[in-house]
Amino acid sequence: MEIQSNVFTNGDITVTYEPCKCIHAEKCARELSSVFRTSVIPWVDLGGASTQQIINQINKCPSKALQYYLNKKEAS
Repeated sequence: MEIQSNVFTNGDITVTYEPCKCIHAEKCARELSSVFRTSVIPWVDLGGASTQQIINQINKCPSKALQYYLNKKEAS
């Protein structure tokens, strides 16, 4: 059985999902359904909203199953 990764990135941020922590409040899907989609695999599409909108929504996750970290930018 293949285990799917629960790590998603858009270049600016990386989002992690811990399904064992999730209480399925569906706050993410109800409030930002362009990113957190319940009927499609992969269910997270970070191209569906701005990085700031995604961060704001993740900060509302009641179980903290969704987390994020900012990716370091390469020096030019």
